[in-house]
Amino acid sequence: MKYDIVVIGAGIQGAGVAQAAAAAGYSVLVVEQTAPAAGTSSKSSKLIHGGLRYLETAQFGLVRESLRERALLLRLAPELVKLRPLHIPVYQDSTRSALTIRAGLSLYSVLAGLHKESLFSQLGCNEWKTLAGLRQDNLKAVFRYYEAQTDDAALTRSVLQSAVILGADLLMPARFVGAERNGQNCKAEIETESGTESISCRVLVNCAGPWASEVLARITPALSSPAIELVQGSHLLLPPLLDQYFYLEAPQDKRAVFVLPWEGRLMVGTTEKAFVGAPEKATCSAEERDYLLATLRHYFPQLAIPEGEIDTFAGLRVLPKSDKNAFARPREVMFAVDNEMHPRVLSVMGGKLTTYRATAEAALLRLAPSLPTKERRADTALVSLIPVH
Repeated sequence: MKYDIVVIGAGIQGAGVAQAAAAAGYSVLVVEQTAPAAGTSSKSSKLIHGGLRYLETAQFGLVRESLRERALLLRLAPELVKLRPLHIPVYQDSTRSALTIRAGLSLYSVLAGLHKESLFSQLGCNEWKTLAGLRQDNLKAVFRYYEAQTDDAALTRSVLQSAVILGADLLMPARFVGAERNGQNCKAEIETESGTESISCRVLVNCAGPWASEVLARITPALSSPAIELVQGSHLLLPPLLDQYFYLEAPQDKRAVFVLPWEGRLMVGTTEKAFVGAPEKATCSAEERDYLLATLRHYFPQLAIPEGEIDTFAGLRVLPKSDKNAFARPREVMFAVDNEMHPRVLSVMGGKLTTYRATAEAALLRLAPSLPTKERRADTALVSLIPVH
């Protein structure tokens, strides 16, 4: 069999690339080993957001792009992506003053184009008592702004379904055994339940997330892997102890921690911890669990947390290797190609759930020199996303 594009991995990035490629008129095959969103794409903070904290590291382009994509998803996937009011409390000992938070939210609103979903407000003192047991001593200000929440796995399934409707093929479960590349195409070996088959394609797109380096290692002639590392982010799932949404500053290290009602539970996260080992073995550590519980108790000291009813999950981010802590590193997607002029293998690493569509369009631009001209079937900025039941 022959395709224009073979995509390895059906997380949100793989689903997005498949949708964009099929919409552009290309023949596409998606190869997924287990299930859509089986890895990182089902283990996020479930937010479609601009990344307010990225303003501190001057990632203005990423924030603007994220806010644009958030607005788009609110229109294209109203059943899957919904606005939620987040509250940011500012205390006497908070790292960021009320003035700093107000300035950040003002810039955030401007970068979003001053749309209604980007507006924010400062709550009056008389409203603080309505915030579900939030600690009041030394509280200086509370801001309310809006982000969007989603079921990340459901969104991934919906994008993948859109790709299939637009003409993409899906092999699942199927394992990528290896590939041989030359100047004209790639020949991939794919193992399915019925045996191994050889598939030819013009370009191979590696969207294997934390397993991306493993995929690269199975391609000949050998390709160098970008300098990356895996960073674990863990979350807690508790009973529905709160019904409001909070963006908090962890007292231990001043990192951002979200406390969010989600699917009848209360979700608390996330952490950032260097990870070494097999990606499928990522689990929330006792240290991470204690860190997140300590943050929750710090802000909600009266909350009765039932220790026996705490579930956890952990996902892995792919970040550029750096001496900086994970919190300060750039979150833009990383593209790596075997040949800039005529790429046959493109690896898509990192990136954000929110910007998957923009990432996919950028990936196609990188691949354009190796692809024929096709008649476009659709524009992903106009394709509605329907939940998969």
